[in-house]
Amino acid sequence: MSLLSSSLGASIAEAADATGVSAHTLRYYERAGLMLHPVDRTSSTHRRYSDADLAWIRFLTRLRWTGMPIATMRRYTELVREGDATIAERHRLLVEHRELVRHRLEEVTLSLAAIDHKIDIYDQEITAS
Repeated sequence: MSLLSSSLGASIAEAADATGVSAHTLRYYERAGLMLHPVDRTSSTHRRYSDADLAWIRFLTRLRWTGMPIATMRRYTELVREGDATIAERHRLLVEHRELVRHRLEEVTLSLAAIDHKIDIYDQEITAS
């Protein structure tokens, strides 16, 4: 099912709504060279995002949420643009990032356990009083 409201593509407001990022972020991704292809424009120069653009933006957003630096995202985007000859390098980049994310998850899990422990102590103190 297409997320687009018309065959022309999604406006920047619709794209922002569909991807969960602001219009400012969409413009930034474009200026930063993170879009795979230039975003289509209407004759009045309004941006029109395709379903492929929206899927790519969602992927970029996930990379950002996991802490990938913009420079690394830009490198990954460049590799995708270069085609199949870069699959091994793209794989390596994502595997390295996955390891960083896993390490962060372990740290967050330990931090959550510490918070849970403290809450348990407070629950016991509240119940005892």
